[in-house]
Amino acid sequence: MKVIVLDRDGVINHDSDAYIKSVDEWIPISGSLQAIADLNKNFKVAIATNQSGIGRGFYDEKVLHQMHDKMSAMLNDKGGKIDFIEFCPHHPDDGCDCRKPKTLMLENIAAYFDVDPREMLFVGDSKSDFECAQNFDCNFILVLTGKGLKTLEQLASKTLIVEKSLQSTSEGVFNGLLQKQV
Repeated sequence: MKVIVLDRDGVINHDSDAYIKSVDEWIPISGSLQAIADLNKNFKVAIATNQSGIGRGFYDEKVLHQMHDKMSAMLNDKGGKIDFIEFCPHHPDDGCDCRKPKTLMLENIAAYFDVDPREMLFVGDSKSDFECAQNFDCNFILVLTGKGLKTLEQLASKTLIVEKSLQSTSEGVFNGLLQKQV
């Protein structure tokens, strides 16, 4: 495994059905930033996030970049970073090629790092995250933060790796991956 791809809302930061529309509303989930800093020691870390709030007119790309700047500053304080960010700004009705579960964001991440899908692991909390990983043929971990519990019910018939949070994922599964690489 070379690249860990994270969904943002519900995995790194708290999610809201009313959307995360401002820098003040962007609040990290406990332990997620330290988990990313820990991942940085052995993997490249990227984000693939649907941000339809832009297409819906709730906020603009400038605000999104401000949220990411806040995240980067908070990560820097923990010795961590995000190596690459892909986002889909489109409304679900726009018919774009980048909105998960379509795979364009993962394709762009793979191209950026020059890796094969099997060298990537996607961590998400939604059915569209799972389907995106399946469509791209990369491994997937469902976290129970964000929409994870609801997603677990939706995917009850699927074989899944499920973790409590990004923090527990970094402590468990990723350590197992590192042992396999040695």
